[in-house]
This record gives sequence, structure tokens and C-alpha cells, in this order.
Amino acid sequence: MISKALVIGAYHSKLKHLAAQPQLELTAIVPPSWRDERGELRLEGVSGDGYQMIVAPLRFNGNFHLHYYPQLDRWLKQLKPDLVHIDEEPYNLATFLAMRSARRLGARSVFFSWQNLQRTYPPPFRWFERYTLQHAAAGIVGNRDSEQVWRAKGYRGPLTVIPQVGVEPEVFKPLDRNRDSTTETVLHPDGRIPVSAPFVVGYAGRFVEEKGIDVLLEALHGLDGAWQVDLLGSGPDQARLAALAQRLQIADRVRFLPWLPSAQTVAYYQALDVLVLPSRSRSNWKEQFGRVLVDAMACGVPVIGSTCGEIPHVIGAAGLIFPEGEAAALCDRLRDLQHDPALRHELARRGRQRVLDYFTQAQIARQTYEVYQSVLHAA
Repeated sequence: MISKALVIGAYHSKLKHLAAQPQLELTAIVPPSWRDERGELRLEGVSGDGYQMIVAPLRFNGNFHLHYYPQLDRWLKQLKPDLVHIDEEPYNLATFLAMRSARRLGARSVFFSWQNLQRTYPPPFRWFERYTLQHAAAGIVGNRDSEQVWRAKGYRGPLTVIPQVGVEPEVFKPLDRNRDSTTETVLHPDGRIPVSAPFVVGYAGRFVEEKGIDVLLEALHGLDGAWQVDLLGSGPDQARLAALAQRLQIADRVRFLPWLPSAQTVAYYQALDVLVLPSRSRSNWKEQFGRVLVDAMACGVPVIGSTCGEIPHVIGAAGLIFPEGEAAALCDRLRDLQHDPALRHELARRGRQRVLDYFTQAQIARQTYEVYQSVLHAA
């Protein structure tokens, strides 16, 4: 498997579960780091649990379309794989070069894609894409819309919808606590008196316009009672969002928290009463999955999501949905959860169960292994 996503240590458990499948010898080729809007993400851990990990130099680090591994051809010649899983989009240079190397060695190849919008790319990316679609033995896509995109572009091979990574339910798990009550007690000179416990709303992700955080702030402005919102992440929209909170006169209830590595976000989720993903579609973007929803559900946190992209399919019947961009509708959903502890408890239970049924690393590894088996049996 060739994947820059695996610089994140929390994702390595998928490799552990995959390597545990029968008659599978797994090698992961990963870069020493990957650069994106959060900065340089350095590889977290290099010792494989039942698999080999090769740290390979990367050229054009941070360039999504043009990065590639200059030593990949040499590594594949040494490994002599039967199958090469290229965890990249079909139109990327890294995918094209890996696909070409695999063909020279007589290995079958599988690509991965999140792409959920129909796009036409200029040369050379159009040529990379065409080559991949002509020679891939199978594809794995992270959402339903992506399947439609690649069928419309002419790919006729097997396509399976499997998220790129899941969660470890023994790490992302509910905290033993009781937040069903709307009051708590505090020390006071006159003794213990009940006070309103704040209803804690969370968001985790990039601070950019398409994520709809301004819609969340507008919705919270209409919410009564004691509440606070914790916005975890980073991005260019933070100053605008802070100014909006000031205009809405809710700035004292809004906290901007710095981004954390995935493995360190468990305590953040566990402290929430609800996580909201209020994404809205743009002409060049819509939500491809919404991993934070799965993380929160695994932690026993109710979730609310918009109708943008894959969000409703991820949530299913385990959370609440509102029409994207509609702050009043989101406010209604928040109010329902704020004043109904039984509903919060039920959605927390459903969300955790949905993760156990569909989104654990073990589940995703098993489904990925089934793709490998079908490819090799067909060969």
C-alpha cells in the first residue's frame, strides 16, 4: 500500500487489522512527512504490527497533484508484489507512476478516490487519469457520489465504497459520565446550590467558508439557556468568524481551540453534548465524508449534520440532519437536543452502534481485504 495519509499514526491500526487477514503479506510505503494547511505533519511511528513499513522520500511534498516517490520503482522491484494498492486519486502523478511500475512487474493495482464532483482536468492530469482507469484492476471510493463520478468517466472495473480509514472503538469511546441533567451543583458561600450546566456544542475541522461555521454561529444566536461552543481547528476564516461572534454578541460563549493530532482529540469529543458539521456545497466542493462525525459518534456524542455531500449517509438514523445553509433549522435541531436528555442519550447509543457496525478500522480492513481477494482471484 502506498499512502501519504498514513503519516497520521492513528491510521496505522487499519494496517494492523489488514495484516492480520489470512495469507496476506503487507508492506506500507509512506513519506516521512506531508505538508498541508496545518503545516508539516511528520510521520507518527514507523514500527509495523504484523506488517513492514518503508519510509520513502517524497518529491513535491505538499503538492496534491504532483507529489511522487522517486525510489518507488526500485522498492517495488525488490518487493515483487502481487497487488499494489495506490491510496491516491486516479489523476495524480504519484498514482500514474505507481500504476506504471506495477504493470511493468505484472502486479495488479487498485486506486482510491474521494472525488465526488465531475471534473475535467487539463493535461497531463487528464492523461494520468485515463491511464489509471484503463489499467486499474479495481477501485475503492470513499463515498457514493464518487462511484457515480468514475462510472460517468468510463471506468468499468469493480468499484467498492469503503472509507479510507475508520476509528479504533477502544480508543474513541464514551466517557463514563452523566450529562443528562441540565443542572449541576457548585460550591457557594451559602452552601451547594444548583446552577444551569452549559450545553456544550462542538465543531472540529478547517475554518473555511464551505464548512458553514457561520451558519452554526447564527443558529446558536437563536438558542436560549446556558450554552457554549468549542471550535477546534484552524484556517483562514477564523478572524471573520470571531468578528461574526462579536456582532451576534455571543463572543463570550465561543472558544477557538488549536488543532490537535487525531489521537489527542478523544477528550475533546468526550466533553461535548453534541458535535455539529454544518458544511455547505460549493460549485467546486462538497463534503466527501466527514470523519469527525464518526470520531464523535464513537465517543458516544450525538451528532447533527447538514445535507451536504456524504454527511447524511455517514449519520444514517444515528443523528439529526438539517438542510445545508439554514441556520433556523439547525437552531431547531440544537434546541431539540438541548432540552431532551432522553433524545441525547438515544442518539449517543445509536451513533456508537453505527460506528461499531460500519466504521471501525477492523471493518474497513476486512472490506479492503475482500477487494484484494476479488482482484487476485479474477487474475
